[in-house]
Amino acid sequence: MKPLQVGILGFGTVGKGVWDVLRRNQEEITRRAGRPIRIGWVATRTIDRAREGTRGATDVNLTNDPAIVVAHPDVDIVCELIGGIEPARSLVLDAIAHGKHVVTANKALLAQHGNEIFAAASAKGVMVAFEAAVAGGVPIIKALREGLTANRIEWIAGIINGTSNFILSEMRATGASFATVLKEAQARGYAEADPAFDVEGIDAAHKLSIMSAIAFGVPMQFDKCYVEGITKLTREDLRYAEELGYRVKLLGITRRAKNGIELRVHPTLIPTRRLIANVEGAMNAVLVMGDAVGPTLHYGAGAGAEPTASAVIADLVDVTRMHTADPEHRVPHLAFQPDQMTDLPFLPMGEVETSYYLRMRVEDKPGVLADITRILADRDISIDAMIQKEPEEGEAQTDIILLTHRSAENRLTDAIARIEALPTVRGKIVRIRMETLS
Repeated sequence: MKPLQVGILGFGTVGKGVWDVLRRNQEEITRRAGRPIRIGWVATRTIDRAREGTRGATDVNLTNDPAIVVAHPDVDIVCELIGGIEPARSLVLDAIAHGKHVVTANKALLAQHGNEIFAAASAKGVMVAFEAAVAGGVPIIKALREGLTANRIEWIAGIINGTSNFILSEMRATGASFATVLKEAQARGYAEADPAFDVEGIDAAHKLSIMSAIAFGVPMQFDKCYVEGITKLTREDLRYAEELGYRVKLLGITRRAKNGIELRVHPTLIPTRRLIANVEGAMNAVLVMGDAVGPTLHYGAGAGAEPTASAVIADLVDVTRMHTADPEHRVPHLAFQPDQMTDLPFLPMGEVETSYYLRMRVEDKPGVLADITRILADRDISIDAMIQKEPEEGEAQTDIILLTHRSAENRLTDAIARIEALPTVRGKIVRIRMETLS
């Protein structure tokens, strides 16, 4: 059977990984896809790198103009591996307009413009596949779209940024500061020179927005996601959390609630006994709760050339299998039929209910704890556990660490402001949200 022709846009780490894995496993992939998949075109700004990376291949065309690939009549699938918003958005929409199927690993593009892209693809009768956009080589998109389709998804909680997870793992294991471990992460290639996208939670929020849309059948709404990164976490808080039986992870959480959907990324205390709390280093893990299946944990490498290439090629195989199928017989982009999407609201963070870890620096005087607990009680916030540290010799101040039961965020925020105003409390209170994930 005639091979399906692929045009790759971008030949960086992932593009080269796709080339290598597809060539190495060509026979196996063909047996699964039912016909050969060939990379006929590569568009890249680094032609010399691509020429070196494809050395020995006589059936691939190299160009620095992606528009040629997008419009070429011999190209069946455009594989967008450029990243970022532009020119990726324009190129993907042009490819769709030319009747090409699209495979992309671009989570930022989909989180911000996925609704537009999927609508264009549906109108044209082509597919957009994006397994590699979330959690690298972990097949979480296929699990949500197909494997768990019998379930009403209740919530998703994921470690979906390897850079942040590596930093938190090293801080906990070595006792080093955030700044020190960040430098190590950059030296190892886990973090970019400008790491803000990762450590401020934006990358995780892009991925979470995609998973939430698939899980609950709602349009992607990245702008509704609450985002808080890990830059303010200290080794003291990680140590106190450990003493209390918890680990701190940057989690992306989306959940059905009474009045809408929660969509939030922030540092989270998780009980150490939970499997996801023990995911270390640069690995990813996504915990999904379905009403029929219960909790399922999906674990693996969230980045890297070949893990991500694994997901990209899985999409190429899926598109190849369904290439000739009627559009209505394909799996919908966001799992639900387009005319069955809902408009459930996303909750503002003030309405979200969760438990909390609070650390405060106080004067070592009688009555301090009573004042704090009274403020919490007045707002119906009850205490689950407490540690009061002995002051160091010669010190007149000490740390109090409180774990609360569940409360609405706006009540807790008001309580924190009142406690910080007490004359016996010094500085700002550290707040970290808690989830039992049970």
